[in-house]
Amino acid sequence: MVKLLDGNLFFKMLNAGAANLSDNKEDINNLNVFPIPDGDTGENMLMTAEGGLSLVPEHELGKTAAAVSDGMLLSARGNSGVILSRIFSGIAKGLRGISDCDLINFDSALISGVRESYGAVSKPVEGTILTVFREGVEYAGGRLNDDSTFESYFKDLLDEFNRSLERTPELLDVLKESGVVDSGGAGLICIFNGMNDALNGAKITHISSTAAKPQKVDINMFTADSVLEFGYCTEFLLRLQKSKVDIDNFDFDGFSKHLNEIGDSVVTFADGTIVKVHVHTMKPGDILDYCQQFGEFLTMKIENMTLQHNETENVKNQSFKKKEVKKPYGIVSVASGKGIKETFMNLGCDHVVEGGQSMNPSTEDFIRAFEKINAETILVYPNNGNIILGAQQAADLYDNAKICIIPTKTVGEGYAAISMLDTSLDSLDDIIAEQKEIISAVVTGVVSKAVRDTEKDGIAVTKDDYIGFVGDKIIVDDSSKDDALLLLSEKLNASRYDIMLVIYGETVSEQESVEIEKMLRAKYRRTEIVMIYGGQPIYDYILVLE
Repeated sequence: MVKLLDGNLFFKMLNAGAANLSDNKEDINNLNVFPIPDGDTGENMLMTAEGGLSLVPEHELGKTAAAVSDGMLLSARGNSGVILSRIFSGIAKGLRGISDCDLINFDSALISGVRESYGAVSKPVEGTILTVFREGVEYAGGRLNDDSTFESYFKDLLDEFNRSLERTPELLDVLKESGVVDSGGAGLICIFNGMNDALNGAKITHISSTAAKPQKVDINMFTADSVLEFGYCTEFLLRLQKSKVDIDNFDFDGFSKHLNEIGDSVVTFADGTIVKVHVHTMKPGDILDYCQQFGEFLTMKIENMTLQHNETENVKNQSFKKKEVKKPYGIVSVASGKGIKETFMNLGCDHVVEGGQSMNPSTEDFIRAFEKINAETILVYPNNGNIILGAQQAADLYDNAKICIIPTKTVGEGYAAISMLDTSLDSLDDIIAEQKEIISAVVTGVVSKAVRDTEKDGIAVTKDDYIGFVGDKIIVDDSSKDDALLLLSEKLNASRYDIMLVIYGETVSEQESVEIEKMLRAKYRRTEIVMIYGGQPIYDYILVLE
């Protein structure tokens, strides 16, 4: 029977939790309210969890929990991934400074996880992972007594997790109508089931990481005749040493200030005796010599950015020949599909983060995008409701520019907002207000192929048909994707709008796009129709009405 939890066991349990989620991620992905292949909750939660397992665990529980939390925060993807990272961030705060803990302390740490996860969402929605975690913790904590062990606690926790998950459709109509339970809650249960298995002595096979692999580089881009122009991306974890510094009085602000004076794009934070540093510099040796005054390195990565960022637009933003004056505003957008990404760049974006539905970028992906832009204020367009939390988490961690999240939930909203962006207004508040007004006037409809039979919003959907929907509401179903687009435009009263933008995906041929354009022009003679090749996956057509 386990009465005390240390860092090694905690890490082992989390590794088992990630392994169990890895085995079941497709089932979690398929708990999708829409009958199209865009479910990504399992993948997002797995990549978030694995981000917290990149360090060797320590015996001291508080330090291990802090390292796990830091990794998850940077790796978080999608709403469920961000909430998962905040759950473990709260747990880490509850375990701070603790070498090992009993059940009372562990339960208190989980309560801290409940508070932090709810606090991460501006408008918490019940019937989600938040509810499942909160109700499980409340139930298990309420049953603690002198005979309780970690094994009995986890049994109570999981029993209520499962009951709570089964209740989620009663709290969210969209789940009830689709006949599924909340996917984030289901993913959480997978993690805690794995943790429970390890707690009870089960042998866990090491998982294969799905985290992003190191980027392949063309070493021929830097020859014997090349001159270093763009510096090095330098990242490491530093363990403060008592023999070198008074850890309790370590001047972190002064440390961070000096790094900003000798480098660029600095992102650093401390948790206990571990300091994480990311910096761009021409002389990584100077950075390392400075930091080694205070401790020793646990991990280290140094990359020549000419090789790391070999695209022309990235290279232009990475010059370290001299520090240029920051421009007032920069723009980061999220998009998937070659055509859409090119369109956003042509609209004036400084950087387009690869991502969208089923491919949510991580917190760290956003931070890397921010680093490439020399601007005082960076406007960020997530273009997907499941990406906004991750973008905001990145904004909270980044301090080299003011980051402003424009809450675009669709590519259509992002396109309209960026195309009409006016940075000459008197203040940032005025810019944001105008952008939100533009977003509110945009309607975005989508056509995609159904992967299962279902009935939703009064529409009978047949597998392999094409459905047209807006937000989470299905509006049409048809065996032809072109007819589905035409029906969708009718249902949305497209004739009332001045502009119709049709972004066609990778499944639509050039000839098909010409034919559908003819049909739309014949039907909507007073509406300006613009066809764009987006090349996006999953969505055959994205219909934007302005």
